[in-house]
Amino acid sequence: MSSRVLIVEDDMAVRELLAFHLSQAGFEVSEVTTTAQASENLAGIDIIVLDWMLPDGSGVEWLQRLRMQLAHGHLPVLMLTARASEVDKVEGLEAGADDYLVKPFSAAELVARLRALLRRSHSSKLHQVGELLIDEEQYAASFRQKPLTLTRREFELIAFLAAHPGRVFSRSELLDRVWGEDFLGTERTVDQHIAQLRAQIDADYFETVRGRGYRLIAPEDDH
Repeated sequence: MSSRVLIVEDDMAVRELLAFHLSQAGFEVSEVTTTAQASENLAGIDIIVLDWMLPDGSGVEWLQRLRMQLAHGHLPVLMLTARASEVDKVEGLEAGADDYLVKPFSAAELVARLRALLRRSHSSKLHQVGELLIDEEQYAASFRQKPLTLTRREFELIAFLAAHPGRVFSRSELLDRVWGEDFLGTERTVDQHIAQLRAQIDADYFETVRGRGYRLIAPEDDH
């Protein structure tokens, strides 16, 4: 499945060049020219290429606001800008950029850096499925940008499912992977915890696959 990149760049020539090279490299590309448009087009995005100077404000200031969001604040961001000084680079990184590339740029280097950022993000402890966000490092979960109050076992169950979105797990597999092989309870324990999670999260996120088990999915209306 192609990674989805959002290009936030107002220079049409640069934007078209970026879109061409990233499409050629197998990315699914979306393009916007302002921070306002960027905020409206984050759904389904895996990574962002962000310019510094934009018509409606600073890309750095927008990035600082993005990092405060629960739903999209985890997205990897590469700043691509003509501002080449060390001070500018430090400012961009401290604002929340994951990487910083100066114009003019090598298309091959850009693609390599984006793929490296995606590898790092995929190996992290942060998982997003639709509007559900799980942060294993902070032991926190939110749905539609509202914090969830979960028991330890509920959190471990949702975190495990979120780390494998779309994959079906039997009740016995979930007992082994979440509760541990020494757990003496029954498979009914899994059903009870799924029911408790459904009460806090849109029930459509938890699909019961008859005869097989459960899987976590993002309903179509969240795409």
